[in-house]
Amino acid sequence: MTPINSIILAIIEGITEFLPISSTGHMIIASSIMGIVHEDFTKVFTVAIQLGAILSVVVLYWKKFIDFKSFDFYIKLIVAFIPAAVFGLLLKKQIDALLENALVVGITLFMGGIVFLFVDKWFEKQEIDDQKDIQYPTAFKIGMFQVISMMPGVSRSAATIIGGLTQKLTRKAAAEFSFFLAVPTMFAATAKSLLDYFKAGNTLSSSQINLLVIGNVIAFVVAMIAIKSFISVLTKYGFKYFGYYRILVGSAIIIMYLLGIKLDII
Repeated sequence: MTPINSIILAIIEGITEFLPISSTGHMIIASSIMGIVHEDFTKVFTVAIQLGAILSVVVLYWKKFIDFKSFDFYIKLIVAFIPAAVFGLLLKKQIDALLENALVVGITLFMGGIVFLFVDKWFEKQEIDDQKDIQYPTAFKIGMFQVISMMPGVSRSAATIIGGLTQKLTRKAAAEFSFFLAVPTMFAATAKSLLDYFKAGNTLSSSQINLLVIGNVIAFVVAMIAIKSFISVLTKYGFKYFGYYRILVGSAIIIMYLLGIKLDII
């Protein structure tokens, strides 16, 4: 991986981590086009730079994360995080196999886009607009939706936001809870990815460490901008434009496959 590769992937991560269009799917496609998808370090890098992106949530919502008087908030995040932690450990091999299949990304992007065209109509009357009103069972149910996002192309934010909508959260409340839930989820994913990388006998060179640092910084800055923009667009326009985008990108990948124009990982 070159510095240019790392910068491109970090920008993609920062933009897509909190948008319902699948950051993992986009980085799989991008790393495939750049010819680095099969490198062990690439897989670690694409997970580790998510840490920089989620730190932007902590900074933007620092009053919420540093308010230790509201310990209930942290418990809800833990409850919501449990399903992904359990299924992530049980299905790790299957998930890793899917991470190298761009066709899966194309199909899930397309299908998710179809769903997005109808989401706004399905959830017109929402009631919960404050994180304090989210109950523990509600948090757990949203966490179950996060399990679905382990399929590349589904999008963690999309799954958890829709999960929140099914529990009567408003778009804004569902999006913010999705952001908050990303913090423990991505911390755990990064730690597990690095642990597996080292257990396999790999090491990080000084240049690779530099790439990780640069990647996280770029992902952090770009994600700060993306989060602010996303909340505004979501509350004003809903999901349909994200649906159109997913359908367009997913269709392009599927058509390329059917025509035999194969990306490196299909």
